[in-house]
Amino acid sequence: MTELDPLSIAVIRGRLEQIADEMDTVFERMAFSPVISDAWDRADGIYSATDGSMIVQGTRGLPIFVGTMQYTVASVIAQARDASPGDTFLVNDPFAGGTHIMDTKMVRPFFYRGELFAYLANTGHWPDLGGRVPGGFGAGATDCYQEGLRLPPVKLFAGDELNADIVAILQTNSRLPEDVLGDIDAQATALRAGESRLTELLDEYGPELVTAVIESLRERSARQMRSHIAEIPDGTYHFTEEMDNDGITDEMLRVDALVTVAGDELTIDFSGSSAPCQGPMNSVYAATVSSSIVAVKHLFPDIPINSGIFEPITFVIPETVFLNAKPPRPVAGCAAETSQRIITAVMGALAEAAPDRVPAGSSATVNNLSIGGVHEDGTPFVLYVFLGGGYGGHPGGDGLSNGCSLMSIGRVQSIETLEQRYPLRFRQYSLRDGSAGHGRQRGGFGVHFEFEFTAAEGQASLLGDQAKTAPVGRAGGAPGETSSPWFEIGGERVTLPMISKGENVSLRAGDIVCLRTPGGGGYGPVSERAAEEIAQDIDRGYLDSETAARIYARTA
Repeated sequence: MTELDPLSIAVIRGRLEQIADEMDTVFERMAFSPVISDAWDRADGIYSATDGSMIVQGTRGLPIFVGTMQYTVASVIAQARDASPGDTFLVNDPFAGGTHIMDTKMVRPFFYRGELFAYLANTGHWPDLGGRVPGGFGAGATDCYQEGLRLPPVKLFAGDELNADIVAILQTNSRLPEDVLGDIDAQATALRAGESRLTELLDEYGPELVTAVIESLRERSARQMRSHIAEIPDGTYHFTEEMDNDGITDEMLRVDALVTVAGDELTIDFSGSSAPCQGPMNSVYAATVSSSIVAVKHLFPDIPINSGIFEPITFVIPETVFLNAKPPRPVAGCAAETSQRIITAVMGALAEAAPDRVPAGSSATVNNLSIGGVHEDGTPFVLYVFLGGGYGGHPGGDGLSNGCSLMSIGRVQSIETLEQRYPLRFRQYSLRDGSAGHGRQRGGFGVHFEFEFTAAEGQASLLGDQAKTAPVGRAGGAPGETSSPWFEIGGERVTLPMISKGENVSLRAGDIVCLRTPGGGGYGPVSERAAEEIAQDIDRGYLDSETAARIYARTA
């Protein structure tokens, strides 16, 4: 058995994380699609050669992909038994360890001196792979075949030779064929960069020592997770989130989290959730598990991310609920919307057990907006954008304003990028007045995101949520505001029938799109907010003196 010392563990752990971070950087710098290059909707990691379990993921990769990519790698291992050096597999099937169809994975076996050592994998959000609406977020989809081209693990590169036939299929099924080719190159190059750096690491330290450190890191994360769980009082805790609707039927969907703590083990049971739904808000098993892990990690951020964090946690997700959907259920809202309500439901249950660790409710929707059409020169465009919102107040302070989604580190694409690449002109992009929940610690503010469409015509689709239920206040704090999107079509303001969801809304030049995201809930009684913090909010323009006096029942 290889002897380990703390210095070797620290250095090799840092090198592994740096390799994943470098893959992220290469991917985003080379990607054609702004949602990857500018909004960082991507992740890279290193995975076990035996079962696909996670060794390390980049520190800037989307947290939702923490769990899902190890399921993706496992599906490649199961279906692609003839892997050779230089091979790279492509898969976007949500039911093969994915999220939604647009999240496209590449998996590359890594060989060291002729022996399979690990798998390198990444995920990038491709803005269009066909489907009933540009961008794939069809709120009216009733099966997964309407959402776009679905690929099982296929060998895109054989010995580093690109399969032109697969590329032709991908480009033919996309409204943005050139972007597809550019993103393929970026994603594959990122994996090759990881291969080069991992080879250097093994050359320097040897595969035996690196393997021993990887196993040690897994064991340490598992022990650390168990230690944190053991700090939570034993018991069963419960919280339910309700989603607006499934996009087809205007009935709320229930995300029911029953969390049981027993010693150093945790069980998360979703059996009480709604049945599989007709519309695209279903979640697949891998995304539900990963979202739950993200929720737990919000409480214990110090634990290094690898497969060890999963070991003390048991999941109960029967196929009778919409959080373990099977084909042909539509799942476009899985990653960006349903995942966030899974996170807030699990955190809500844990708030009963550890109220000092869990903030008030946060914005749990990104308002997936996609608009497709044709530029004046005849070239097609597909805009896809997601937004941030307010985080909940917490014992240590006010919530973050315009924070990224709970399952992401992705950011809003820059206004300059959006106006340069797409036919739109911004009217307002600001913090949303009055959206934050009040309390001893105030919630963060959502955003007001409004632009004028400038092309001759286009089709807009919106897949969001949280327009009916607000981010909750905790410990006596007030809730934040709900999501509130609207369109102005031909001079008339329009709210979609499902409020947060709709597809193929016809736009003409001069029409307006406005998305207003939720603010975070407040934490603690409003009466206990410090006078200097109220004065600071007034000074920053967050509220005026009259409103402050009314809310806090005293002169600020």
